[in-house]
Amino acid sequence: MDYRDDAPPILRDFLTYHETIKGHSKATVDEYYLDLRNFFRYLKVERGVVPRNTELDEISIKDIDLDFVAKVTLAEVYAYLAYLSRDKAKYTRARSEEYGLNSTSRARKVSSIRGFYKYLTIKAKLLEENPVQDLDAPRPRRSLPRYLTLEESERLLRSVEGLHKERDYCILCLFLNCGLRISEIAGMNLSDIRADHIRVLGKGSKERVVYLNDATADAINQYLVIRRNMAAVDKNALFLSSRRTRVTREGLHAMVKKALLRAGLDSEKYSAHKLRHTAATLMLSNGVDVRTLQEILGHENLNTTQIYTHVDNSELRIAAQANPLGSFVPKK
Repeated sequence: MDYRDDAPPILRDFLTYHETIKGHSKATVDEYYLDLRNFFRYLKVERGVVPRNTELDEISIKDIDLDFVAKVTLAEVYAYLAYLSRDKAKYTRARSEEYGLNSTSRARKVSSIRGFYKYLTIKAKLLEENPVQDLDAPRPRRSLPRYLTLEESERLLRSVEGLHKERDYCILCLFLNCGLRISEIAGMNLSDIRADHIRVLGKGSKERVVYLNDATADAINQYLVIRRNMAAVDKNALFLSSRRTRVTREGLHAMVKKALLRAGLDSEKYSAHKLRHTAATLMLSNGVDVRTLQEILGHENLNTTQIYTHVDNSELRIAAQANPLGSFVPKK
């Protein structure tokens, strides 16, 4: 998918701004494009530009211009959010028909719409007033992150086997010890490895340094012995697939699922991202403060990191016992 082929000029300029000036990744820019494309398709149906029975996926947005987007109202956006909540298919290629996006997904689409109109108003100065300035976003449902226990983490590491044993063990160590994102592991290069730390390219192309503990450094060194003797298609890539090309996010997801099954863990309940949650939880419960954890994980906002402070309930139990009424027994 290349937005430069299908996006109208007014949208293409917005996406180019985010890719070249804001430094957002291709994946992030593609998400902006998909969110706004779907919104404009919906508006074309609701405004009668195309017949109401037209499938959204069949609607072109190449004719969208400033006049069209400038006429948007808050009522139209809220009607769109209602459509997403009730009628939008959750998965485009799913076998079962499930409808309605959750509040987190809807909030992300609101963010895309807000960002687009903010750009038109403040940066491009094509609009005098922002028509969605007072747009409220759905409040995401807060849920505790799912994670492996220490025993389950050790079991997962012990279960690694097969042709790519050293590679897979090293990747799992980076997930469980360093809390890396799957995209960060897929994008790692040989030049990112140092003696006691790694260079990580995170969201928004932001670099950070993550230090290695002994187990992870040893796993990397063992894998590098094999990696340096491999005739790679991508000579810079740290982790290679069976075809000697850079590993993909999909390939990493599949590897983690297989490793979880071998370890006797629920591969539906856990995933590669849950291993990142596991690393964060284990570090926090063993004395790492939340601001240090924020730096390690590469979170821009401390609030994102603070979800892990609710995972370990030991302090909550202590607080409950500290209440002076905790030993009260009524007289009979």
